[in-house]
This record gives sequence, C-alpha cells and structure tokens, in this order.
Amino acid sequence: MFAFLPEDIQRGLDAATKRAQRKSARLSVHVGDVAYPILRLSATGFAVDATRIPPLRGFVDVFDGPRHISRALIIAASEDGGEMTYEFKSETLIGQPPIRDYVDDRPTNAGYLPSPV
Repeated sequence: MFAFLPEDIQRGLDAATKRAQRKSARLSVHVGDVAYPILRLSATGFAVDATRIPPLRGFVDVFDGPRHISRALIIAASEDGGEMTYEFKSETLIGQPPIRDYVDDRPTNAGYLPSPV
C-alpha cells in the first residue's frame, strides 16, 4: 500500500469510515428523548462523533437496539480526531428477567434442607 496519501483522499477515507461506523452501529446513548449513535463501547466508557453530537454530561442510558443495557453517570475524557470519549463515573447494568405470559402462583423455594436418610 501507499505510505503517504494526499490530504483530500485521506479526509475522504476518514469520512467514509465514520459514515460506515454510524450506519452499522446498533449501540446508542439516550439523553432524555434524544438518541445518539455510539461508535465504540468499552467497559470503562464509550466514544461518539464529536462533530455531530453536542457535549454530553450527567446521566445517560445506553441501548443496544431496543434493549436497555445500562444507565450511567458520564464525564468527558478526551477528544481525538473528531471522536469524543466519555468515561463512566458510575454505571448500573440493567437486568431484565424474561417476560412471562402467565401468572406464576407457585411459592419459590428459598433453599433446600438435606433430608435425613
């Protein structure tokens, strides 16, 4: 490959890469009623496109498509190459049990005692 590309070609390649990332991203961050696509998600935070998304702060909700993953308090970490990286100050994972279409009236067992033999 080429070790050096003209500046306008490099900008075009970068823009196409960002466009492909936004299009393929199922992950999104919701601030109030507004949703923004997430470019990268890690255990410590996430990255968004800084050129299209206003600065975020406070509590946000992270979704994977329609599934709610977590609620987090975020702080801005760094901006690099048009990407704004946010870190989780605290994050609460959302656990959702499977939805039942019936009522379960049976008592649940708290534990089993050993039976004498």
